[in-house]
This record gives sequence, C-alpha cells and structure tokens, in this order.
Amino acid sequence: MVPHLTRLLELWRIAAHYRLDTLIPADELPAKARPILKLIRANPAAWSSREKRNPLKLKQALEDMGPLAIKMGQLLSTRRDLIAPEILSQLTLLQDQVKPFAVDVAKARISDAFKADLNTLFQRFDEQPLAAASIAQVHTAALHDGREVVVKVTRPEIRKQILRDFEILTWLGGWLEQRLEAARALHISEIIQEYRAVILNELDLSIEADNTRRMRHYFTGSSMMYVPEVYMDSTDVMVAERITGVPISDTATFDRLGMDRADLAEKGLTIFFTQVFRDNFFHADMHPGNVFVETLNPQSPRYIALDCAIMGELSKADQMTVARMLLAVMNSDFMQLIQIVHQAGWIPPDTDQDGLAREMRRTVGPMVSKPMDQLDFAGILLQIMDIARRFRLEIPPQLMLLLKTLVHVEGLGTDLYPQLDIWKLAKPILTEWVKQQMNPAKNLKELGQQIPDLLLGAQDLPSMLIDSVNGLKNQAVWHDRQIRELQTLRLQVAQQQRRNWIFGSIFIFLLSLAMITPIFIGIIFYILAALVAIWRVMN
Repeated sequence: MVPHLTRLLELWRIAAHYRLDTLIPADELPAKARPILKLIRANPAAWSSREKRNPLKLKQALEDMGPLAIKMGQLLSTRRDLIAPEILSQLTLLQDQVKPFAVDVAKARISDAFKADLNTLFQRFDEQPLAAASIAQVHTAALHDGREVVVKVTRPEIRKQILRDFEILTWLGGWLEQRLEAARALHISEIIQEYRAVILNELDLSIEADNTRRMRHYFTGSSMMYVPEVYMDSTDVMVAERITGVPISDTATFDRLGMDRADLAEKGLTIFFTQVFRDNFFHADMHPGNVFVETLNPQSPRYIALDCAIMGELSKADQMTVARMLLAVMNSDFMQLIQIVHQAGWIPPDTDQDGLAREMRRTVGPMVSKPMDQLDFAGILLQIMDIARRFRLEIPPQLMLLLKTLVHVEGLGTDLYPQLDIWKLAKPILTEWVKQQMNPAKNLKELGQQIPDLLLGAQDLPSMLIDSVNGLKNQAVWHDRQIRELQTLRLQVAQQQRRNWIFGSIFIFLLSLAMITPIFIGIIFYILAALVAIWRVMN
C-alpha cells in the first residue's frame, strides 16, 4: 500500500495550486513525462488558481512542499547549463532566502538549548534573520566580549516532516527497483536510506559543529580556505564566528574587486581534491549558499567553508579505485579503466569488457579533450548510468554522494571560470597521491604502527583457536543429535502410516459387510467402538 497517501495528495494539490505545469512547454519535455502535466491540471486546485503568472511560483511551491523539495531545488540551482534562467533565478533564492519561521520560536529554541536567557548568552541578538534555508535559519548576534557571531537554529517540527517524506521515497525506491533494472543496478533503495541518514544527521547541529571543528583542523593556516570557529553548540542551535565574504556565485563582485577568477577556480578544485584524497573528509553539500569567498584581500582571496553538516568519507579501497579511475580517464586508457572497475568487483565476470571499454571511450572520452564550458557533465553522467544498466555494473552506494558533490563542483566551476582545464590541474594532484599510497616506506611505516595491535591480537589467538575447535565439536554433536531425532521421527511416521492403513482396511471391510446384510450392523458397531478405543490408546 502507498504510504502517506494524504501527503501525496497534498503534494499534488500544491503542484496544481502553483500551476507548475506551466513552467516548461509540453513540447520541450520527453514524451513519457508529458502525462505529468495533464495530471497536475486535473486537480481541482488548478481550476481556480491565480498563480499561473506568479514569477516566484516554483520557489513558493517547493517551500510549501517541505525540506526535501527545497534540497532538490538547491541541487538544481547549481546547474546553470541545464536550467532556464527564469527558473534558475527562483531556485537560487532557495539557497538562503527560504521563508523564515517566527523569531519568538527561534528565541525559545535557543534558550531551551543552552538553558539560559538570551540576555545572558548574548550582548546583542538581531531579530531579523540573516538567512533562512531548508533546515535552519541564521541570526546575527554579539557575545559579551564583543565577538560577532552567527546563531543557527533548526526549524521546529522538521524531523517529523522529513521522516514522513522519506517513507514515501523508500516506497518509491522499492517500486522502481521492482520494475527497472537500472534502479536495481544503482541500488536506489540503499541510496535513499543513506541519504536519509545524512539528512537526519544534518538536523543535529552538534554533528555539524564537530564536522566544522574537524575541517578547521585540517585547514588551519591554509592560504586556500578558512573555516570559522564554533563557540557553542547543541542539537538544535550552533553559535559560530561571523565571517565577511560573498557567495561563490557573486561573480560581479569578483570582477568589481579585480579578483583572478581563473586562480579562484583552480583553488576551489585543489581544495576539493585535497578534501577527497588527503583528508578523506569532503564537503558534500556545495551549493553557492554554503561556499563563500573572502573579500578582505582581493589579490589573494580564500574560500570560506560554511554548513559542514553533510560530509562524505570513502574507504581506503574506494579512494584508491576513484583515483586510479580518474587517472585512467585522463590518460584515455579505457581498457585500464575497465580493469580497475573489474578489480573493484563492480562488473559481473561474464561482461564483455572490450564492448564496455568502447562504450566508455565513446561517452567519457570527450570529457578529456574539451573545456568545461563545452561539456554537459550531467548528460555524460546519465549516459554512464545507462551504460551501467546495460552492462549490469554494480555502482556502490557510498560513491553516489561523491557523484552528487562532483555535480555541484562542476556546476560551480562552470559558472566561475568556464575555461578551467580540470584535468590538467587534477592529474598531478592524483598522480602524487597515488605514488604516496604505493610508497613501500609509507606502507612499512603503517604496518609498523599496526604491530602493537597485531601482537595484542596474537595473545588471543590460542583461545580463539580453542573456541573454534569447540564450536566445530559442538556443531558436530548437534548435527548427530538432529540426525537421530530425524530418524526417530521418520520411524514414528512410518509406524503411524501402517496403523492408519490397517485400521482403514478393517473399517472398509466391516462397512462393506454391513452394506451386504443388516444383521452385522450391531456387531460392527461394537467392533468399531473397540477399534477406536485401541487406536486412542496406541496414539
């Protein structure tokens, strides 16, 4: 049964009320998607709606639909190459200009979080929100020692809304996996559950505070990025250092201040690869509302990392696989690419590897030879997904967050400096990282660091062997007992079948005599009664 049918009807009503069917002409949509427009128009809310000409109807509709819809809008807001300007202008507002909640509610949540009055916590608290997004809103304030801060407060009742919508997504993911091979290959249900965990973690601002401190530690003293200091935190509130800067999308300010946009784009890409490979801790929600640039020193600007709620990490094996795959693509060695994918266990053993290599060369090859402004990264990604479906590739869910981040990074890079040669910059970084991982001295050093753990584990080896032998012995005894019980049960069943056959034969014989002559009826009655009594005793 469809979960939360009432919620689905509500989403249908919102789409109809804001006339989302009028956003894109029907002839610009794929044929299979056009029935959606008819479905929206069929709702009675569309018949009397006056929102058809509302220039902010998409933004307001996504706000009414809730946090997950806003998150989707934020992701799409980075794709200036795919989204029409009039739609993009609405989605951009979702980065930090979502409808705020009441300031009295925010004040109450802050006081409850820190068990103190606002006057005790702050010298000044500004009631007008500085920004409002899908999960929380931000107010400016000052501590009693004069430090300027921002106070981030989560929205009330948001957890309940997100859990409800994820139940619908979970059902939809299962429904797709039952019907589409591509959905099964991509592990849609697992991806939804992982994203659910990520979003629920984002609701806990103490996790974001810990992530921010960790990121700040990695980039302490960096000339490329600055991470604000966190002063206070709880589950629902975080108080952090206020920074001065502009969003990464504010290219007009960069030009006005004379910033080198090419240098800024290269810094951003270097930061991304540093996070993924050096730190194995990357920002996975890089829309323009979360990535700022300092304006205090236009000649050598730094990035400012905000909203470290959604962070990604890869296993060592996945790190090495991703690095080797990227290097294979940069070298146009697609047979090597397929071998790496095969070694990672992502393709079935009977796959036509030559055919797969040809498809990857045709699809991915243009990525190396063209500048970013001529690439349709999202389109290439969709083609790769189609190849994964046709060749039954198993794409690990833990890499989907990295792919989502790559979509963000590529979108931001295209906007900032379209001529950026991503491969020329990335190749030396990846080559050096792979060399370091393959360095025998480094591997011996890591092995040496593990020796104490190995020695401690060796002390437990005899008892583990004894436990294993005893386990096997007990298992053998249990199997013998099970076999004896099965043999006894089979003997009892055979005896019962013989008794049933004997008594059944006697019953049929006596019954046939009774049918021949009535004189035997009384005798047969007593015989049958005696037989029933004997049968009950024997059973």
